[in-house]
Amino acid sequence: MKKQKMIKSSKSGSVPIYGHALRTLSRKAEKQILIGLVIAAAMVTPHRIWAAGPAPIDLKSTETFMILATSTTTTTGGGYINGDVGLSPAGSQGIPVDQINGTIYNGGPIAAQAQLDLNDAIIAASPAQLPNGIDAGAELGGQTLVAGVYKSPSGAYDITSVDLTLDGGPDDVWVFQMASTLTVGVGRQVILTGGAQAKNIFWQVGSSATLGTSSVFKGTIMAYASISMNASSILDGRALVQVGAVTFNGAAGRLPIPVAPVFTNIVATATNCTMTVRTMPDFLLTLETTPNLLAPDWTPIDSATPTNIFWTFIDNTAPSVTTQRFYRAFLTQ
Repeated sequence: MKKQKMIKSSKSGSVPIYGHALRTLSRKAEKQILIGLVIAAAMVTPHRIWAAGPAPIDLKSTETFMILATSTTTTTGGGYINGDVGLSPAGSQGIPVDQINGTIYNGGPIAAQAQLDLNDAIIAASPAQLPNGIDAGAELGGQTLVAGVYKSPSGAYDITSVDLTLDGGPDDVWVFQMASTLTVGVGRQVILTGGAQAKNIFWQVGSSATLGTSSVFKGTIMAYASISMNASSILDGRALVQVGAVTFNGAAGRLPIPVAPVFTNIVATATNCTMTVRTMPDFLLTLETTPNLLAPDWTPIDSATPTNIFWTFIDNTAPSVTTQRFYRAFLTQ
């Protein structure tokens, strides 16, 4: 089944995009059920006439990747990943498939193009393209920063003393430039206020980034050498490495835009229908049904906030005389 993805509108935020993927199942060889999937990811942010800071960094094809590396991707028991995982050239992909809510590209043209686009994005976020970055010091912890371009005076950024707060609207953009390392301490957080969005935060790292145990980080990390997520850390963004490895031991890694839910398995009997949906944990998932797709009257049958990638539901509401039913699932936050 083709995976549906969010499409950005010309305005601020994202709009629901609906698509159909129909599957025909036999019910005890007596009748047929058409199982339909209609996907909507409703994540609309208010429109703003102006935005502070630079324009967002154009990630191009890397936008769908939560993890991108060149040599290896490893884990020793991390949690779930929402987004694609890529290696180019093909290498050692060590993250189990059942932890990944997305597509794995181990080598091949898609991962290769993503690496080329990552190189362009790193250049676009560099001091050469965005000069005169603000000097906020090397220790960002304890500060509240408005949108803009920031450059480390020492070449490294740390968030180790206390948390960092980024305050701005949903269209505001932050770019952090550092020639060497990014270090986030144990339990430290990047906190967003005023409607600021993780999708508009970019960290250009000259060597390696480390997210400490139980830290909570926001934004897209574009590192030259490596990215390590320690145990129980959470990244709302992306871990993109140009020439090295990504180590994922965190509790969660998720794209800053939601991945649309997909039906992965549907089994029908004479009395019920059991379906499994691959979804984005921690988002509200709603399931609806209708007997007629041409003139739909959608009826909600369940909602939940799954904590795992896969969510299973048994629909016992279908009457025995029903010859077809359609289902759709959508996310809200």
